[in-house]
Amino acid sequence: MSMTLRPARKTDAAELAQLVNMAGEGMPLALWTGMAEEGQDPWEVGKARAERDEGSFSWRNAVVAEVDGAVAGMVITYKTAAEPEEITPDTPPVFVPLIALENKAPETCYVNVLATMPQHRRKGVARQLMAQAEEGKPANGMSLIVAEGNATARAFYEGLGYRETARAAVVEGEGWRTDHKDWILINKR
Repeated sequence: MSMTLRPARKTDAAELAQLVNMAGEGMPLALWTGMAEEGQDPWEVGKARAERDEGSFSWRNAVVAEVDGAVAGMVITYKTAAEPEEITPDTPPVFVPLIALENKAPETCYVNVLATMPQHRRKGVARQLMAQAEEGKPANGMSLIVAEGNATARAFYEGLGYRETARAAVVEGEGWRTDHKDWILINKR
């Protein structure tokens, strides 16, 4: 297997949307479905969001793992703000616990998404992407949020030295349901 890591391109947007939805366990697709105009494919909404030049889910924040010329996985990172993001009354409830947890990790390199295509799992793709993400990490370290019921992901991150620092109850909504009870903020210095 010949793998290369490279900055994402705008032309990777369809694959980025697919990977974001995998990592988000269907939450992104549920949100895109709610955002879609009548007759519009929700996947096109996700692709358009990935094509944006700004925002946390932007191709500009992604590094792609490519195997034999095809996207095998990706990681999206950004630096969290020094000051907490305001949670307003119009913040969708499903995002409130996620924003609250991210606010507890100021000025860290936040791993917004890490995902690998199913046929490339357990081949070192995610490990290589995380190593790339951790290069030059800020003094406050790395942070990410994982679902408490995702034992595979939790074991992977614990093996990389990440430790739980906070929890918040999952809020369902926007056409999205899950068996997970808590979101877990984990950090690595």
